[in-house]
Amino acid sequence: MNNTMKHNFTFIIKGDFCYSASKKELAARENHFLICINGICAGIFENIPMQYRHIPVTDYSGHLILPGLTDLHTHAPQYSFRGMGMDLELLDWLNTHTFPEESRYEDLAYARNAYRRFTDDMIHGPSTRACIFATRHVTATLLLMDMLEASGLITKVGKVNMDRNCPFPLCEADFNTSLSDTQLWLEASKKQKRCLPILTPRFIPSCSDPLMKGLADLQKNTGLPVQSHLSENLSEIEWVQELCPDSRFYGEAYYNYHLFGGETCPTIMAHCVHSSPEEIELLKSQNVWVAHCPQSNTNLSSGIAPVRRYLDQDLRIGLGSDIAGGTCGSIFRAMTDAIQVSKLYWRLIDTDAVPVTVEEAFWMGTAGGGTFFGKTGSFLPGWDADILVMDESRFPNTSPLTLRQRLERVIYLSEDRDILHKFVAGRQLF
Repeated sequence: MNNTMKHNFTFIIKGDFCYSASKKELAARENHFLICINGICAGIFENIPMQYRHIPVTDYSGHLILPGLTDLHTHAPQYSFRGMGMDLELLDWLNTHTFPEESRYEDLAYARNAYRRFTDDMIHGPSTRACIFATRHVTATLLLMDMLEASGLITKVGKVNMDRNCPFPLCEADFNTSLSDTQLWLEASKKQKRCLPILTPRFIPSCSDPLMKGLADLQKNTGLPVQSHLSENLSEIEWVQELCPDSRFYGEAYYNYHLFGGETCPTIMAHCVHSSPEEIELLKSQNVWVAHCPQSNTNLSSGIAPVRRYLDQDLRIGLGSDIAGGTCGSIFRAMTDAIQVSKLYWRLIDTDAVPVTVEEAFWMGTAGGGTFFGKTGSFLPGWDADILVMDESRFPNTSPLTLRQRLERVIYLSEDRDILHKFVAGRQLF
């Protein structure tokens, strides 16, 4: 390996490339060259064009090279209790495990230890981009952002807002305190370059009307993106209807608060398991990203999201690990789960809902979610050079495989130890 590559964002690498040309089309290029200019893909070529022949080449021949993955929804403070409470439904799980654990992040020593483990896992995993919930605690959230900034990953992190329907001491004193702390957090996070803030009302049951209105004003003044949860669980949906009787459905409550997409409010809504036709139409018209979290939806008995409908109706959609509702942080695992639960949806719920293909699952985990960050998640010209060089030696072939077959095996079989090298916007992390 050329040792200068770690500090040089202009380079050429040779190998076997798979990336999404579109939602349904996989581009496979064997023994080709990827040209990276200042962290941006200039294209993939069979032979190096004359104007690039002065650029150093690193040869990864025989290795499968993929775009970096995007985790569109995860909770950093929940990393420490993965695999616990998986026999509970959402609201009981929040009260039994999540809220008590997140309360501990008032203790900065505890937060430092826990967030160090989360960040280390992110660095060595397949995600190059992620949207992350922290807790309500300003200092601990800034600590997480500092760690992620130093990691080389590109992320968006939210200080969580929650001023009702959660236990002391996790509940913020009132909406003014919540908004004041959010302003303090935003001011202190201005030094960050790769880890940027995202407004994060946890979900409507935990945010009062004045808090939601205040966050909407803040979003309008700053243009910051928004992340939250939507239609994850039937009991949750009923609760929102009680709290917001003037809204016809859950998503309309966010919309009425002006925190639901549109040209000036990029928004991610996680789960969308039980979205009504009206809610789906609003998601589409407002260009809201859906973060599909199949493992969490299964673990917490939430249900199966109608992902075939979202794909066919051209909604913006990516994948989320949703730690710790999900137990595995790898978006490769989210791809396999997305395929598997779509088969159950087709078999048990709607025989017209064709199961998700490998191409579609791969697209959701790369370009589908990556576009929340801009042109990310593919090797198309002009897109950011987020790159994974894979080591397939743990699962050798007994006969020659196509690149598409090798990709499918990587999706289903790979672990973090199978990532040989990782680049984020042309910067080599390892």
